[in-house]
Amino acid sequence: MEFQEMKEYLIEQTLNKQLIAATISQPRAKSNEVKRVKLKPLEIKNMYHIQIEYQYERILKHENIPLEDFAESLENLFDQFRQLHADFTAEKVQVQLSKKNKVMWKSKKTASAKIMNLSHNRKKNYLLDEDTPYPFLIRLGVQTVEGKVKKQKYDKFKQINRFVEFIDDALAHLPKDQTVRILDFGSGKSYLTFALYHYLKIEKGLDIRVTGLDLKKEVIEECAKIADDLGYDQLEFLVGDINDYNNETTVDMVVTLHACDVATDMALARAVKWGASVILSVPCCQHELNTQLNAPGLDIMLKHGLVKERFAALATDSIRAEILNMVGYEAQLVEFIDMENTPKNILIRAYKTGKKSSEEQFKSYKQFTQMLNAEPFLENELKEYL
Repeated sequence: MEFQEMKEYLIEQTLNKQLIAATISQPRAKSNEVKRVKLKPLEIKNMYHIQIEYQYERILKHENIPLEDFAESLENLFDQFRQLHADFTAEKVQVQLSKKNKVMWKSKKTASAKIMNLSHNRKKNYLLDEDTPYPFLIRLGVQTVEGKVKKQKYDKFKQINRFVEFIDDALAHLPKDQTVRILDFGSGKSYLTFALYHYLKIEKGLDIRVTGLDLKKEVIEECAKIADDLGYDQLEFLVGDINDYNNETTVDMVVTLHACDVATDMALARAVKWGASVILSVPCCQHELNTQLNAPGLDIMLKHGLVKERFAALATDSIRAEILNMVGYEAQLVEFIDMENTPKNILIRAYKTGKKSSEEQFKSYKQFTQMLNAEPFLENELKEYL
């Protein structure tokens, strides 16, 4: 098969809505920051799209392309990569391209054609099914007593499911032969704390003990009552501050959601000192760097208050992820929920590897912070680990 013929075939299959999923890899240029691309179809407001997931070394980005505009995107991807694995409804395809675009093609017909129903798949792909009643979601007002997701709570339901996906991804990093200790700092109304407990304890059958910690006494009391009513005997809620919680010596997973400013850094530092295997953190209100920024070379951008605030937030989370990488974690910044719902949609996901930073990595980190005149709280908290 010739290169142009191959592209036309793959584009035709995709435009005919035969694509189930595909992975494109092996960048042609070493300088390409995107290491791998994944494709899958989905419906957005009843319109067929192809979602492109760009996998960088430590970041995932998503782009949703209307079907009629996808041919150009696929053409561009073949200019950048040399390998494709695609699963269509009636066949599996593997493509390997040489530097001169000579095509090595393998195709295997599947036993029976798979029927694509995106609206059905969208429901099935939720780890918590939207037509199944869950006692904790009913008590938290997300579902009706019949188990239907309330219209005004659908965005919250999607957020909960997205979080459960991160929990599911982390399963391989949690211990198998002991009680899994999990702390949720700044648990608030605890939608995600309850979802975490339900998924790991009830659906996966793990031996876990979960503590939700927050400063709001009334909220904690209400969450504690719900946990008690539901018989969640390994889930507790305590009133307290992140910085004052000293009840543990080791923890397996630390979750921190929307802890304001350096409260996030306190939680990350505590997680590292406990040797947590998994860290999931959604930061909020990154003020620290905003007050420190002094980078004349960036004045054209930073003179605008709105831009400065957003830049400081992105730079802060990049610094946090890099520090975690340097102290023995594999850290990524990933999309938590759609940008259309909130601009504060970054989640820091870190898995412990024990691999410390190289001298070159630390030098690069210092160049960045010195350029910004930044003295990160987290760096100071973890200086003995750097």
